Amino acid sequence: MGPLAGYKIVEMGGIGPGPMCALLLADMGADIIRIDRMQETGLGVHTDPKFNLLMRGRRSVAVDSKSKEGQELILSLIEQADGLIEGFRPGVMERLGLGPDVVFARNPKIAYGRMTGWGQDGPMAPAAGHDLNYIALSGALHAMGRRGSMPTPPLNLVGDFGGGALYLAMGMLATMLEASNSGKGQVVDVSMVDGAASLMTTFFGLKAAGRWSDERGTNILDSGAHFYDVYETKDGKYVSIGSIETKFYAELLRLTGLEGEDLPNQMDVSAWPALRERFAAVFITKTRDEWCDIMEGTDVCFAPVLSMEEAPQHPHNIARGTFVELDGVVQPAPAPKFSRTKSEIQGPACAPGEHTDEALLSWGVSEDRIRDLKAASAIK
Repeated sequence: MGPLAGYKIVEMGGIGPGPMCALLLADMGADIIRIDRMQETGLGVHTDPKFNLLMRGRRSVAVDSKSKEGQELILSLIEQADGLIEGFRPGVMERLGLGPDVVFARNPKIAYGRMTGWGQDGPMAPAAGHDLNYIALSGALHAMGRRGSMPTPPLNLVGDFGGGALYLAMGMLATMLEASNSGKGQVVDVSMVDGAASLMTTFFGLKAAGRWSDERGTNILDSGAHFYDVYETKDGKYVSIGSIETKFYAELLRLTGLEGEDLPNQMDVSAWPALRERFAAVFITKTRDEWCDIMEGTDVCFAPVLSMEEAPQHPHNIARGTFVELDGVVQPAPAPKFSRTKSEIQGPACAPGEHTDEALLSWGVSEDRIRDLKAASAIK
């Protein structure tokens, strides 16, 4: 059992960072009931729930959260919980009768996790948005891309999952830990703008020190440096090079055959474009696998650029158990790893309303009450 075994969390159904946070906590052993809307039950025409990996490891209950009976059921679950996760726009939970004041009156120790893009307040708080908008406002998106190019969207890793889900998980854990001492819960207000900005801390420091330019693709970590970039190989694939430190750069020169060649200094920024061309001309002469034979496992700071199809088959990932297969679907394994209380996937991805009776019974709701709630169309 994972380190969160025994902790109980109510997750209000949503998309993106909220479910990702719930997945992380479930993988670490938390017992999570997901509250889905009644109209979301069923698989739909094109949807097989086993591929919706963010839903793995917990049980779903279909509840009419706008009905009085449904709201009371949710509150009765919240009374037992250590945490609550919701990802609605500001004010929605309050309109449902499930805002912090109501919840804390029923459970003073709960960690009330709120996940939004813009935050619970501020002039943009009520507006719609997505990951790309949030990282744009934080300064992160502007910094990503090659010189002379437009900003490059980094999937939704920086806003939804990095600046959102991980900060919510950290905030929930900190709040539950503090509540065990104080006996008092609190609201965890997670904004993806705030989280993405926090992830940029190092770069704001470098910029303030005059060591980072606002011009994309001209800095040491943004594809500006020839020694920290990706290169195409003879077979149309790619390798990644991260030879920042002097000794690692020396190893790069040795293994590329450029050692002893009259090259400009590694940190001569004006020479970086020409050096990139020189390295590109070398890497294109061999296949990716040939470069792996030469550089993988050395101090060059090297790795092949693997596709999602290839990554689970790499020997290192196999040895670490980085990927697993569940219900016929290859997917990332729980992370991080613990030496004693090992995390594990508690079950496959859930469909909305799949576990209504089972989950409610396990949380102490009687069969008679479940029957009455169904008769009132408060659950399905």
